[in-house]
Amino acid sequence: MTLEKLLYTAKARTTGGREGGASDGDDGRLDVKLSPPGGRGAGTNPEQLFAAGWSACFLSAIKLVAGKKKVSHPADVAIDAEVDLGTTHGVFGLAARLNVSLV
Repeated sequence: MTLEKLLYTAKARTTGGREGGASDGDDGRLDVKLSPPGGRGAGTNPEQLFAAGWSACFLSAIKLVAGKKKVSHPADVAIDAEVDLGTTHGVFGLAARLNVSLV
């Protein structure tokens, strides 16, 4: 897909990977320690970050469209994101679901 108009570019630098690594945003507002899923590390894992980011963006899109269409929505609308890490045919992959609660 080619964007017609670029609105924002997120930039982050990750060092060390999920095993004791860290990610930092270029604006100084993101500073997160990383650890593997289910691990004992002090940080979060990349799959949780993906789930949080995707659900936040989708919820913002729902609110934007609802506002444009003049459709009301509950103040406590929530999205639960689930991101699965697994393997298929010996290679790693992700599967994701969004569970939207509008009531």
